[in-house]
This record gives sequence, structure tokens and C-alpha cells, in this order.
Amino acid sequence: MPEAKKVVPPRDTVQRIQEVAQKEGVELPPLVAEALKSKLQHLRLSPADAGKVVREVIRRFRRAEVDAHEPVGIIAAQSIGEPGTQMTLRTFHYAGVAEMNVTLGLPRLIELVDARRVPSTPMMTVHVEKKFRVDRDAVHQIALQIEVTTVPDVAAIGTVIEDLKVVVSPIAARLEERGVKRAELEAALAENLDGRLFELKPGSGSGETRSVEIHLKESAPGATKSKKEELVEEMPFKKLLIASEEAKAIRIKGVTGIRRALIRKEKDEYVVYTEGSNLEGVLQIDGVDPVRTTTNSVFEIYRVYGVEAARAALIHEANRTLAEQGLGVDIRHLMLVADVMTNEGDIRAIGRHGISGKKTSVLARAAFEITAAHLLRAAITGEVDELKGVAENIIVGQPITLGTGAVNLVYKPLAGAVVPPAPVVPRAEEKPAADDVAPEEA
Repeated sequence: MPEAKKVVPPRDTVQRIQEVAQKEGVELPPLVAEALKSKLQHLRLSPADAGKVVREVIRRFRRAEVDAHEPVGIIAAQSIGEPGTQMTLRTFHYAGVAEMNVTLGLPRLIELVDARRVPSTPMMTVHVEKKFRVDRDAVHQIALQIEVTTVPDVAAIGTVIEDLKVVVSPIAARLEERGVKRAELEAALAENLDGRLFELKPGSGSGETRSVEIHLKESAPGATKSKKEELVEEMPFKKLLIASEEAKAIRIKGVTGIRRALIRKEKDEYVVYTEGSNLEGVLQIDGVDPVRTTTNSVFEIYRVYGVEAARAALIHEANRTLAEQGLGVDIRHLMLVADVMTNEGDIRAIGRHGISGKKTSVLARAAFEITAAHLLRAAITGEVDELKGVAENIIVGQPITLGTGAVNLVYKPLAGAVVPPAPVVPRAEEKPAADDVAPEEA
């Protein structure tokens, strides 16, 4: 009976990539090997060409490795700071949307590293679900749900002093444009106006354009009055002004914080750009794609998605800001900055209220800002500076502990080692005379 052949299981692609890497003297991280495997499977190359690609990736990976004791922080600071001096200081119109401004250039980079909670020009890019992407009307309806609609957007507000009333007159064209019904307008007024001071009554007109009148309400005799009621009791005109101002500020529909929503066609789909930002509110609207919708407010991304998403947003925003100015900065420098800002689980600024202000070295903190205050506090509390960083060693005038300065050579003799005896050299008078030398030795 013939002996059964032993079946050898085929090697995994990742395993073969790692074997090639080990032959080249490199240990590829598992994620790099997995990413390379998926790319090779999509390319469908011949074994020889695939081998060339793997070796090229290994060569570039070896080039990207950092040497031991490399001062990566200083190099990152120089690599971002030097191009930063060439950046412009203006606010630009957003590409393709002339009606909207967005902060770019150096002010935007400063916003990111300062970890500002609210950007100077907050905006969102809202993508819709696949079934709505090519339907402008459907996207328009989603945009109407996002954009805040207030009472002045759909109605005229007037004051009739003789009758002590405020008249809200809906405008049919604006109601249709904003997709608002008269009932929604009246419900918003009833919900938001102070019921103790004002009451709503139907006005003149008919249908959707019938006006709503806000009348002053008489307080019941003997009832306890609030300070606001006492303030305006003797001044009905002031009551009227309060009613008018409160009516103008009432929101009928839309997401709080979104002042405008503009639709623009990009490639083969419609995208909504917003002036103002509220990521959590926008994601709750039906039809919005939660995967691709984003905002330029890093803190909103942190609150909704967490610190890892905020780190990715910092890298993306900083890289895009530099790229828009035509400045190429290695993304690893930006990744290092984002890592330092987020490694404690929240977003910290690079400044005296964040990372630089919390350094353990007194001299490093004093070298950054408010020198006298840092030195005085350190002297009062008796702080000790161990001179482990770069700035403090430069200040005291000694080599920094990076590069060649990170290595110390110390001679340490072995304990209990036997020292060999020194060779005995005969003195001159003890040397044998030439006559005494044997013939063989001569």
C-alpha cells in the first residue's frame, strides 16, 4: 500500500512578507504587513513583481525608522515651525463656496495647537446617505432640517403701540422656501414666549398667511410677581419691546448652532456645507451619512467620537492646512504633536496652560513664558531641577542628553581581577659579557 503524502498547508501571505523582511534584517509591524497584504491582493501581481514591491516597502520602512536617541520633538518643532513662517495670515473663501469664509493658514494652525474649544469659523461638511446623493430635492430637504429657521426668516414682526400688541405676519413665499407651516410658527411662539407676560391671539388674514398677535397679559390681583414682572408693570412699552425681541430670537426648526446650510455638487453627489457646527445634532437627522460627515471643530469630534478620533482630526486638519499653502511637512511630525496633545485622554494645548506649563523642569517652564513667576514659585516651594531635558541643559551650558550626549562611557574594573605581574627587565650590569655567549647563540 503506497504511503500517504504529507500535506503541507500553504503559507499565509503575511507570513511570507515577514520572512522576506527577516532576510532583509527588518521586523515589520503586524499592521504594516496586513496593509501590504491587502494591497498586493488588489493589485494581482506576478510573484516576481510582488517580491519587488515587498522589498521596496521594506527599504522605505528601514529609511523611516528613527535612530536611538534621535531628538524627535525638536525636529518636529523645527519641521512645522519653519514652514509656519511662510504661511499667510488671511481668512479665505471656502473652495467652491464663495458665500462662506473659513480660517486657513497660520491662524488655523495656531487654533489647532492651542486646542481652541470653538474655531473662529466653525463649519461642517455633511454627506448624505447613498440613496439621496444624486437627488438634489432630497438633499435640499435635509439641508432645511439642518439650517436654523427663526421667526424673522419666515414672518414680518411689527409693533402696534396704540393696541399694545406685537403682530407676527407669515410670508407665504418664505414659508414655502423654508418648508415651514403656519402651525409650526404658532407652536414655536406659544412654547417659547413667557406665558405669564404674554398671550397669543389669532390676527387678520386667512390660511397660511394669517397673522399671530402677541398681547400683553394682565397679572392677576394679589398674585406673587417676579422681578421681571415688577420691572415692566409700570412700563407697558418695555413689555412690548421684550415681546418683540423674544419673538425675533425664537427658533422654529433646525439644529442649534447651524446658521446656514449650502448645497454644492462634488463629482457625482450633492454635499451640504454649513456655517456653524453641531456634530451631535446633525448626526441625529435622518438621511445624514454618519461615517463621512465631519466638522472642523476638534473638540466636537472628541465629545462625540472620543480621543482617538480627535487625534486623527488634529493630524488631518494640520496636514490639510499646510498642504493648502503648498507646504510639505512629513506627517510623522504632525502625528507626534497630535500624540503629545492627546496622550492623557483629552485634548491639551501646547502652551503655558497645557503641555509646556506642566513640564517637570523649572528652567524649561521659565524659558517658555512668565519667567519670573515660575522661578519665584519654584524658589518658594523648593523645587529641584534634575536637568534631564534639552532646554534646561542649554540654559546651564552643558551638553544635552540626546544624540551623542545621551551616551556616557564609564570604566569599571572587574571585581577581584588578578593583575598580571610586570615583566622583569635585567639591569645593564647584569647583562652577560660577549665572551660568555655560547657559540650556538653567537
